[in-house]
Amino acid sequence: QVQLVESGGGLVQAGGSLRLSCTASGNIRSINAMGWYRQAPGKQRELVAVIARGDTTNYADFVKGRFTISRDDAKNTVYLQMNSLKPEDTAVYYCNVNVVQKLKIFPVDYWGQGTQVTVSS
Repeated sequence: QVQLVESGGGLVQAGGSLRLSCTASGNIRSINAMGWYRQAPGKQRELVAVIARGDTTNYADFVKGRFTISRDDAKNTVYLQMNSLKPEDTAVYYCNVNVVQKLKIFPVDYWGQGTQVTVSS
């Protein structure tokens, strides 16, 4: 099994910054893509940013220029630096990691427990 632990959410004023972290542990042979999603009340979960092995990144249009995703493969950790936060960024943020477990061939997606980000106006 693989466990994901998220941290870094909280309450911040508009224009402020937060940094989210998500660390994977357990039965891991390799990690492919790592990403962040968010879900606001009454809305569907949506992609925020994703980073592939080799550090190719992709961002949702609504965070381009404000958020930066990065990864540390030695620590099995993905980060999301969020700057210039807006009230509409308020949501529960989930990390998603595509893992190939030891003695396995096909990768499996795992989700973090979610961390609340609240941006006040």
